[in-house]
Amino acid sequence: MRPTLSALVALVAPLAVASLGACTMMPHYERPASPVPASWPQDAGAAPKSRDTSASAAAQPPQSFAADQIGWLDFFLDARLRELIGIALENNRDLRIAVLNVAASEAQFRVERSNLFPSISATGAEIVEKLPPNGALPLNAIGSSARSTVIPTGPASTTFRYFSATAGFTNYELDLFGRQRSLTTEAFEQYLAQYESRRSTQITLVSEVATDYFAVLADDALVKLTEETLKSENETYALTQAMYERDTTALLSVRQAESPVDAARASLAQYRRQLAEDRHALTLVLGQEIPPGLAPEPDIDRERLLADLPVGLPSSLIENRPDILSAEHALRAANANIGAARAAFFPSIELTGSAGTASGRLRDLFSKGSGTWSFSPSITLPIFTGGQNEANLDLADVEKKIQIATYEQTIQTAFREVADALSGRSTYRDQLQAQQALVAADADAYRLSELRFRQGVDSYLSTLDSERSLFAAQQTLVALRQAELANEVTLYKALGGGWHKRTASAR
Repeated sequence: MRPTLSALVALVAPLAVASLGACTMMPHYERPASPVPASWPQDAGAAPKSRDTSASAAAQPPQSFAADQIGWLDFFLDARLRELIGIALENNRDLRIAVLNVAASEAQFRVERSNLFPSISATGAEIVEKLPPNGALPLNAIGSSARSTVIPTGPASTTFRYFSATAGFTNYELDLFGRQRSLTTEAFEQYLAQYESRRSTQITLVSEVATDYFAVLADDALVKLTEETLKSENETYALTQAMYERDTTALLSVRQAESPVDAARASLAQYRRQLAEDRHALTLVLGQEIPPGLAPEPDIDRERLLADLPVGLPSSLIENRPDILSAEHALRAANANIGAARAAFFPSIELTGSAGTASGRLRDLFSKGSGTWSFSPSITLPIFTGGQNEANLDLADVEKKIQIATYEQTIQTAFREVADALSGRSTYRDQLQAQQALVAADADAYRLSELRFRQGVDSYLSTLDSERSLFAAQQTLVALRQAELANEVTLYKALGGGWHKRTASAR
């Protein structure tokens, strides 16, 4: 019976299956213990006080969902901000690069996985050789001269012609000790790590859009505040000038009233420049110009720009953060690489085989009796490698230890980010309440001092001090409101939110 390619496949298939089920040198993976406490620090603050009435509370996400499961459409309640985040997710170049890196890593995994199976290819060839005068035959003619065509070319030489058509595999390694499976596992874990990095990039992008957006709102509020202050200063200066012309006040008061006008003009130019720069930063994050047809920008002091987050949660929640998951997949990849390094100490068995037809004439290539086949197994046993295998194993062990330290450090960093944001949540609101009371007190003091100046009871110096205090307090209030919103976004990001696009209706 003439051997065929199917017979070779039937011979190799059981060996391939046996190699897939053979042992592996990978160490058993155990997740390192979390290096952080099971709960947040006591100074991280308690659950937040509600910013609004029960009507607004109905709009916030259900408490049954963890922070990392709350979609960004649920957390960001401002319609304009939602549109900007959607634009950034479609156009941001950093996110595009992250998506392409995931695709490249997935392709690399498929390349590595293909080594688990024999690569079968078909080959057609023609060999034409001129035999030497001494009558020696070429090696590829041994055993097949009966099917060859010999063409006389002279009294002392001939030309040998040989046709073949074969299919087979070359250097297929039987993975008896799991080297290829360890490398495939490593590539797969690297692919998963890249996927989590992509999620992390998206979460960072969502939070960056929100942070830049709130910076623009704060700049816009400061510009409006400064414009109102400049208008008031001009009115006060005009009144003081009129009082001076009627000899009811001194020239010193005129000069004192002129000073805050120039200061307000300088501040206005500064805030307008700052507003333009922050708009440019937001444009860069979006990946395109800010569309002119978006909803109008809200006041930064408006309630319900963000939903409240459920934070009465254990610290183990941060283990769902994509950067932590990415670090763990990198650790798993390093663990798999140890298996490949260990397998290098054991024999390597490779198989080469082919089956097909051969003939000395092309028209007889597929005729009866032209079948041919070959099967060539080989085994390689490392005896002396100059310490290379030992060094590779030591390197794999060190890289795993590095990944363990990186994983633990990532958890510690995440824990601190959440703890800082939780501490900021409680303290920012207390600070805002105090600052609002200060603004109200300074506004009342400015009103009384201006009234005393207009009635001639006091000099303009008292009014000038009150006005400066009020302007500074108002500026600080805007900055605090921006910082509070940015801290809430940081908390949302630190808890692993910003990945889903789920809305309450979709749930």
